[in-house]
Amino acid sequence: MPNRRAAVKRLRVDKKRHLRNTKIRTELKKTIKKFQALLSAKNVAEAKALLGKVYSLLDKAAKKNIIHPNTANRKKARLTKRTLKAA
Repeated sequence: MPNRRAAVKRLRVDKKRHLRNTKIRTELKKTIKKFQALLSAKNVAEAKALLGKVYSLLDKAAKKNIIHPNTANRKKARLTKRTLKAA
């Protein structure tokens, strides 16, 4: 347990951030899995519609330093490549 007031506040802030980060990360993972399921089921039109949302979530996560910006770009490139291959 922290002894100083500043350390107590830091603990509180860290908990809030952790909750926010996990919420964003899980939403991102769920959306990517949904996208990949659509591609597996050959629903290319729906997958292309969902791709914009995936891009948005990846960019927002990268902007908030939840994932590294290069990781976001790499994931976007690979998902786009899979979409074009499926089409």
